[in-house]
Amino acid sequence: MLVNLRDICTIAEQNNMAIASFNAPSMEALRATIDAAEQTGYPVILSHAEAHEGVMPLDAMGPAMVALAERSSAMVCVHLDHCEHLSYMRRALEMGFTGAMYDGSMESYEVNLENSARAAAMCHSFDCGLECELGSMGSREGGESAEGGTAEEAGAVYTDPDQARAFVKETGLDILACSFGTVHGLYKGEPHLQFDVLTKIRSRVKVPLVMHGGSGVSGEDYAMAIDAGIRKINYYTYGAKYAGDAAVSVVDGVRASASGKPVYWHDLTVAAYERLVEDFSSVIKVFANGAAPLA
Repeated sequence: MLVNLRDICTIAEQNNMAIASFNAPSMEALRATIDAAEQTGYPVILSHAEAHEGVMPLDAMGPAMVALAERSSAMVCVHLDHCEHLSYMRRALEMGFTGAMYDGSMESYEVNLENSARAAAMCHSFDCGLECELGSMGSREGGESAEGGTAEEAGAVYTDPDQARAFVKETGLDILACSFGTVHGLYKGEPHLQFDVLTKIRSRVKVPLVMHGGSGVSGEDYAMAIDAGIRKINYYTYGAKYAGDAAVSVVDGVRASASGKPVYWHDLTVAAYERLVEDFSSVIKVFANGAAPLA
């Protein structure tokens, strides 16, 4: 069932939970996202990031995402993640995406505000929910500099709560991604989340909040963030790593045997898919924050 970003985050709001948003730059990740949602009974957000265009083009993956979401028994929002170009966003909207994120976090506040307002007008003309980001985690999605330790080391700029209130009002966005201590990529150490920043933002805005850089955070910190108002959590890096590890294990097993059997690509994709379903199912349940399955 294809669901609008606004509606799926409203469901999260009513149940004090967060919806898992999984980037899917492969058919294995796409299938795993929907299958995990159906098996657990929770809604899910199926995402394509502009940064993954070189891995899997939007024109190839987008229609498949929408088609599989429409026929799924789970509630699925098909979402464009970290879009920096409005022309790219329009392509996704014309394919039937029901959620989109404009990421102007690397721009000045004024440019981010102006482009976010343009994105809101575009999305709402397609009845699509819009996510925007205020503040910065110090690196772009998919960038090499994302492989860092703390948000401070990555050069993050935490979201200003008072600025967030004005930003939400003036742009017309539906959900707000904020910076409060997470980073993109693999953590080299323990993340240090600034819950006081998150609590202040929540007290000033009346829209659902989003956590980016959600991989590698402890279960306790996930729960605290959700209780403080996080309703969507982006998760990608660790899932991709686990799937890669599963594929490597298959290769190692074949090469260690004396059978002389070659390494077949389809065996690697099966191993990656099965590991992704396992990981995504676990993540979805953690983000549910104790809420009962909804389907």
